[in-house]
Amino acid sequence: MSKIKDPSLANRGKIQYEWAKSHMPILNMAISKMKKSKPLQNTKLGVCLQITKETSVLLMGLKELGAKVICCGGNPLTTQDDIAAFLESQGIQIFAWSGQNRLEYDWCQFQVLSYNPQIITDDGGDLHIKAHKSKIRILGGTEETTTGITRYKSMQKRRRLKYPIISVNDAKTKTLFDNQYGTGQSTIDGFLRAMNLLFASKKIVIAGYGWLGKGVAKKCQGMGSKCIITEVDPIRALEALMDGFEIMPMSMAAKIGDIFITCTGMRDVINQNHLLSMKDGAVVGNVGHFDVEIDSKFLLSQKIRPVRPNLDECMLPNHKKIYLVSKGRVANLIASEGHPPEIMALSFSNQLYSILYILQNHKKMQAQIYPVPDSVDNRIAIDALSSENLEIERLSTKQISYKSSW
Repeated sequence: MSKIKDPSLANRGKIQYEWAKSHMPILNMAISKMKKSKPLQNTKLGVCLQITKETSVLLMGLKELGAKVICCGGNPLTTQDDIAAFLESQGIQIFAWSGQNRLEYDWCQFQVLSYNPQIITDDGGDLHIKAHKSKIRILGGTEETTTGITRYKSMQKRRRLKYPIISVNDAKTKTLFDNQYGTGQSTIDGFLRAMNLLFASKKIVIAGYGWLGKGVAKKCQGMGSKCIITEVDPIRALEALMDGFEIMPMSMAAKIGDIFITCTGMRDVINQNHLLSMKDGAVVGNVGHFDVEIDSKFLLSQKIRPVRPNLDECMLPNHKKIYLVSKGRVANLIASEGHPPEIMALSFSNQLYSILYILQNHKKMQAQIYPVPDSVDNRIAIDALSSENLEIERLSTKQISYKSSW
């Protein structure tokens, strides 16, 4: 039996679902090709993803292909309640609502596992890790995020991984587009909704220069910001320098930045000392997966005042005011709506094909992390170009021969 916040929001959620679906032709194309054969017939799928309008297109597609879908939210605060209501109205078992506490968040994941899913799709690793502590026989799983894959690599290294997991996160058609273009845009969207301040002329401190940080930095640069990058990887720092950004440690950047955006997936990126050294009026927020990058516990233990939706004013002991976006949680999903549907169509096509791959090949797969097959990556890229009525060059026979000659 599902548990959501407000079933009366289902019609509003249906409209949002239809809007997202109309902008996800790649995923629609993949689902339509397999509707008649129903390759997921009678397969139980446990899904822990951000419950957004884009995710609803994937979940409805999996249901149309015959799967029994049981899902929960990938974050305590990011569920779009109208989408949860719509999914529940369509017969999908869902345990998700916005504003959960930690106990409720965990409870929802245990509810998903109580249905004994055969394949698990996760966003961050919490559901997979709970599954590993259970006695459920899982055929395999997929993972949407860098954070999740980092956790499974640690498990694999210690020989604790019990079943194969496909790293959707590392598919080229996911990682080259989702983090850079999706998070880049949705981060700006979230910060603008939260603070409605001008980006032009501001000093924006971006922690981390992976694909996510690159996307955020390029969007800020395009809006006239002066970007400062903090990094622990010398190669990424050098790349950021060559891309035209300033490089410095957070201890220096904290004193001069106007807006701070953490994109690392690491804890303690902005600590108490950094916060105390910031300018009066600085804005800090996080778009990494968990709320550990900024010392939000310290900020929220001060005298706080909500000044706008998803923006808290925190009065520090030194009488400076620091403004925290979305309580330090993933701002692009809480203060805004997450990635645009065109981007999520790429990621979720990878999820769909990876689920099918596990179902068809699990008997010959080992308990380890697998990449998305190149054939799947290329198929999705070709479908994406086709949806835009675009063609690319093909190598001639002579070119193929030349390429392989020595």
